[in-house]
Amino acid sequence: MIIYNSCKSAIQACLETKTFAAAHLYNDEKTMSIHIHDCYEIYYSISGGKQFLIDNRFYDFRPGDIFFINQFESHYLSQIDRVTHERIVLSVCPDFLKRFSTENTSLNYCFTCRDTAFGHKLSLSPEEQKRFLYYIHKLSQPKDFGQDILEQTAFLELMIYLNQVFLIRCEEEQKVSLPKKNSAAHSEQINAILSYVNLNLTEELTIQKLASHFYLSSSYLCKIFKDETGTTINRYITAKRITRAKELLSEGYSVTETYAMCGFQDYSNFLKAFTKAVGISPKKYAMYEQ
Repeated sequence: MIIYNSCKSAIQACLETKTFAAAHLYNDEKTMSIHIHDCYEIYYSISGGKQFLIDNRFYDFRPGDIFFINQFESHYLSQIDRVTHERIVLSVCPDFLKRFSTENTSLNYCFTCRDTAFGHKLSLSPEEQKRFLYYIHKLSQPKDFGQDILEQTAFLELMIYLNQVFLIRCEEEQKVSLPKKNSAAHSEQINAILSYVNLNLTEELTIQKLASHFYLSSSYLCKIFKDETGTTINRYITAKRITRAKELLSEGYSVTETYAMCGFQDYSNFLKAFTKAVGISPKKYAMYEQ
């Protein structure tokens, strides 16, 4: 597997292949401002010495720390261009993990579970760090016949191991129970809701309207959506609209055309949401991408 030297390149490869990608970074790539991605991310710190802001919560970044970033969670690594900070970043397509999850084994649990004292961060022991790097080494080894299957197998083994460590920490903290089995009915409901949202981004999408459309109470809808995806409905809708806006701006559409085509009711809300998520205004983003 190619190990990229740019986080943006790894994210792009992950989204294009709908699988996973890895980047090995130092201080040569200036960090993005507070941003969101349409994928999971795993940050592993080799050298430490930085701070991580994830959904308005600050974490220290020490050697051996690993961070699990859920889909659409805003995050920001501070001042990476000033001090060398060696790290490994994995970008993972959520649907890829769901495809290999089972009723008893949820591979996305380490991303979606947030009822823990340690939040997004785990501090790996020296032995756990060696195990993590062992899998990264397996992913980066050159292979010939069967390369795709071997890489996929190594990555799934890594995700099983990280979830095992995550669950051990959960039990040690005694803050959460083992993951409950989600009913098939819940999964089907959430898949239907996600499909509906994705097909109707230009429409007015409120919790009340979604609840009415699917014959659910608003509180129940919010609960099962958060339990299944790890994020809120409003955050998901905004993130999908921002993702679509970035695509349209890159294709040459004007800012005025873009916000209307993404379902934002007015320019002010679009400007505020886009700038908060991407770190720059839509107009500047369009200038950089064209």
